[in-house]
Amino acid sequence: MTDQRFEQLVVEGIDAIPERFLKRLENVAVVIADLPSKEQLRENDIPEGDTLLGLYEGIPLIERGEGYGGLVLPDKITIFKFPTLEEAGDDEDEIRRVVKETVWHEIAHYFGYDDEEIEKREEKGMNFST
Repeated sequence: MTDQRFEQLVVEGIDAIPERFLKRLENVAVVIADLPSKEQLRENDIPEGDTLLGLYEGIPLIERGEGYGGLVLPDKITIFKFPTLEEAGDDEDEIRRVVKETVWHEIAHYFGYDDEEIEKREEKGMNFST
């Protein structure tokens, strides 16, 4: 899959987030990388042989205080192409599904959900739209 097509799928994943959440995204950039760095894996306690599909790095919305703003660098959501393709296989619909779920998962971190809360919602078939 080309980088351009993968980027289109990430944009589709972002567009699938309801407007009421998208309009609350402030000072956050969504980027694409081929693979997580060794530092990202280490900092997130990812065991050797495991990987990340996406990563939120920043200050969650619920933790931003009065002093937040001004010269603060944007938070970053990274969607990792190669792990996503490995997870999804060659089927574009499956890639689309994995990307969409990864985007929602990382945006949930932006809003302050931790992995446990996100997993509970996912088990119930819930995401931002439910």
